[in-house]
Amino acid sequence: MMFKRDTKKREKIKIRVRKKIFGTPERPRLSVYRSLNQIYAQIIDDTTGKTLVAASSLSKEILDDVKKTSGKVSKSKLVGTLIAKKALENNITTVVFDRNGFRYHGRIKAVADGAREGGLKF
Repeated sequence: MMFKRDTKKREKIKIRVRKKIFGTPERPRLSVYRSLNQIYAQIIDDTTGKTLVAASSLSKEILDDVKKTSGKVSKSKLVGTLIAKKALENNITTVVFDRNGFRYHGRIKAVADGAREGGLKF
């Protein structure tokens, strides 16, 4: 039962945050989701409701690097740099960061730092 309460709390926070955050074509939304073992990031244009760029710890491009690194935080940083690289290829330079109801520390912060190092501005 513990998990159900925690997810409900996260969903409430997510709704509260999403009231303020909206991805436009000029500044799309960088949404991050973390599961128990993996981390996912996608850049979304909310006006059309389309995902422009997506990356995760299961992406083929970084699968070898992910296997070499130990720890979920360092894997998350790799995902951040990958999403930034893909975004810059699609001419996306600035984004709005959506932490999806998760606290901004650990793996979520690592994705943000990796994306910033990769050249994204937010």
